[in-house]
Amino acid sequence: MSDLVGTRPYLTYKGAQLMLEAAIAKATAMGAPQCIAVVDAGGNLLAFARMDGAKYLSVHTALAKARTAASVGKPTWELDETVGVRLALASGGAITALKAGLPLKIDGVIVGGVGVGSGTAEEDMEVVRAAEEAFRAALAESPVTRA
Repeated sequence: MSDLVGTRPYLTYKGAQLMLEAAIAKATAMGAPQCIAVVDAGGNLLAFARMDGAKYLSVHTALAKARTAASVGKPTWELDETVGVRLALASGGAITALKAGLPLKIDGVIVGGVGVGSGTAEEDMEVVRAAEEAFRAALAESPVTRA
């Protein structure tokens, strides 16, 4: 292998879809319609759903949560709120410290992010955790392939 090209895990559409389906199932069971966004490591949208009844402004916050988590590599609720507000203003709302944005990592490498919005903060957190749990369970069942 050349030292000019690296190998690293990456999130596929199939992985994004698996998380989206798990999040939708959880939100449906809770009776809390959600907007759910799954992005790759570069913040590019891989999968998205706006469930019937979800707030239309949450389309933007769910995507901002996913992109923020993928960008900074930690859950959005761990960001300092004051810094989060400043970053949100500076980025035109692209970055947020709102709860329910999780980075997705494999072997310490960020492969993407997932963000959920439209319910209460607690509902959003339950749904985003359901997406992450489905992702982790699927990874445990199949080996990670490198591109």
